[in-house]
Amino acid sequence: MYKICQSVGRLVCCIALPLMLPLSLAHAAAVGDALNTPAMIAPQAQHAVLLDLARAGTRLVAVGERGIVLLSDDNGATWRQAEVPVSVSLTAVQFVDANVGWAVGHVGVVLKTQDGGEHWAVQLDGRRAAQLELQAATEQRTVATDQDGAAMRVQTAERLVSDGPDKPFLALKFVDGQHGLIVGAYGLAFTTDDGGQTWRSLMGQIDNPAGSHLYAVARQGEHWFIAGEQGYLARSDDGAKSFSALGSPYAGSFFALQIRDDGTLLAAGLKGNAFISDDLGESFQPAPVPMPISFSDAIRTDDGQLLLVNQGGALFRTSSQPGALLKPYGKPLGAPVASVVQAADGGLVLAGFTGLTRLAPSTVNAAE
Repeated sequence: MYKICQSVGRLVCCIALPLMLPLSLAHAAAVGDALNTPAMIAPQAQHAVLLDLARAGTRLVAVGERGIVLLSDDNGATWRQAEVPVSVSLTAVQFVDANVGWAVGHVGVVLKTQDGGEHWAVQLDGRRAAQLELQAATEQRTVATDQDGAAMRVQTAERLVSDGPDKPFLALKFVDGQHGLIVGAYGLAFTTDDGGQTWRSLMGQIDNPAGSHLYAVARQGEHWFIAGEQGYLARSDDGAKSFSALGSPYAGSFFALQIRDDGTLLAAGLKGNAFISDDLGESFQPAPVPMPISFSDAIRTDDGQLLLVNQGGALFRTSSQPGALLKPYGKPLGAPVASVVQAADGGLVLAGFTGLTRLAPSTVNAAE
């Protein structure tokens, strides 16, 4: 339990921990209720625990605890709550255009929207995900040359099924309205080629024998990257069909993974540790910062640079100069932050344990 609490980023720890433990009958019933109970409309939802942010065209979308989804059409000045069919916490959200997007979260939930976040439908949950992994593991065993490894995968999949839907998805990456990858705790990884109508397990194609938690996904063309706990890093050179582990520059967990417009890869995580790579992850150089506070999120801003936020609310930014050294950006907010997004007007919106904070374009420009 302590290991998980130490390693889960994006402020998921205190929320995710109860759902990563074996299910009691009462817990199983509660999970079932949450999967079948719509999120309650909360008058103060803007101040709830919010874990991720995304842009849907010019609209902003925030997701968080108990299935809360908030929408803003004025660059984060005001928010309203959307209808969501589940009341489990949502950990990550992404849109591929102004209308189509996905959100993932606890108990293996995957939600899709086709109207900019106004309404959501369940595409996958932890029960079905476990069954898909067991099916894939069983099929692999019939043709595997490594029967011991294949048998171990089947046993692990059988435990997933018996545990019930108790493990969260923590990150996602869609390249368009059809193709996407979702990852999560204990090495969960699923992919779709039809917009989420069907999903298949990718766990057998990822070099992750320890089942490390996977926290972040990034992509540059055919090259995909995954980051996770205890320094886990992996790369795909075949369009996310398979992943090979990379040599890691750090034994601590990575919670943020992002690629600058020039192809520079940045991985950041525990205790303010950040590293950059200019050769697709073959080697890394440290990008030191003066604060030993864990990074929680990284985005590529409209100018192609990278912006990172840590769990103390401090922002750091790469410069347009050669290399990707991180420089402090503005004043720390002094509050835990899980995610950041750039609004259409150039301002920034941050989400965390105390809800949402907006930095207007004038404030952002002054910081720069």
